[in-house]
Amino acid sequence: MQTETQNIENESNVLKDLIKTMVDKIDNYTLTRGNKPTTLYAPLSIYRYEAPTELTSYVQEPAVCLIAQGHKRVVLGDDEYLYDQDHYLITSIDLPVSAQILEASKDKPYLGLTLRLEKKQIAQMMLNDHLSSSRNLPADRALAVSRLDLPLTQAFHRLIQLLEHPQDVPVLGPLVQEEIVYRLLTGEQGKRLQQMTMIGSHSHQIARAIEWLKQNFDKSFKIDELAALAGMSTSSLHYHFRAVTAMTPLQFQKKLRLNEARQRMLLEQKDATTAAFEVGYESPSQFSREYSRLFGAPPSRDIKRILATTTN
Repeated sequence: MQTETQNIENESNVLKDLIKTMVDKIDNYTLTRGNKPTTLYAPLSIYRYEAPTELTSYVQEPAVCLIAQGHKRVVLGDDEYLYDQDHYLITSIDLPVSAQILEASKDKPYLGLTLRLEKKQIAQMMLNDHLSSSRNLPADRALAVSRLDLPLTQAFHRLIQLLEHPQDVPVLGPLVQEEIVYRLLTGEQGKRLQQMTMIGSHSHQIARAIEWLKQNFDKSFKIDELAALAGMSTSSLHYHFRAVTAMTPLQFQKKLRLNEARQRMLLEQKDATTAAFEVGYESPSQFSREYSRLFGAPPSRDIKRILATTTN
């Protein structure tokens, strides 16, 4: 009979072989598609970078992120998360984060994928499969890194393989995603995902506040009014909002505003002053200062740098 140590070693070898296969498939897929992140299965995005990147800010929606090759750094508030091909990153609500590819080259590009998670699907699976849950769980960070295991890797491998058979994607894609969600719910980060869907839980209440901030990022607000909308006291909102997002509601809104302004300058060719007013700033000089702190350069210089990098 095989010993437990042999079983662990065999599983580790199978896992390494699967990741190698995923590297080959993602490498070929990104090359043939011109490095477009979108795929035939809409919730799945695949990324390729042939050089390390600067720290880039964006809003990360609920998702599970894997790296087949390379190394990445993600910053949320004052917290820093590092992950690689041995780990996955999971987010349970929309979060303004900054991220940086640390390892990538032409010979060994960074290859990663992101699978968007849907709250309705998670709630339905918990109901259908009678998965245990509790509304009394303390609010926890909505972002975490965990070690990748074999069952989850096998499911993602099947999803990537499916892209080679376009006619099967509409039918089998959702089924594979169901397995991935099940693996996540029954794994180390299951409780974190469950909190997304539990009405009355602190995480669910914070998610309501975040949704309001997303829809009204350009409006000023009073913290007690946001707390009332979330169904919490002001002190409870402050405490649990920071516990979930690693920042205060005002800091969260500021990052939403700055990210939106950057997108408008890039995609709509808005000048910095116009973009600042549109996202809710009353002072262009304050906008420029806060923009520089987040993105590392004043608006005009930052946009020129991005456009030059894109052109090259």
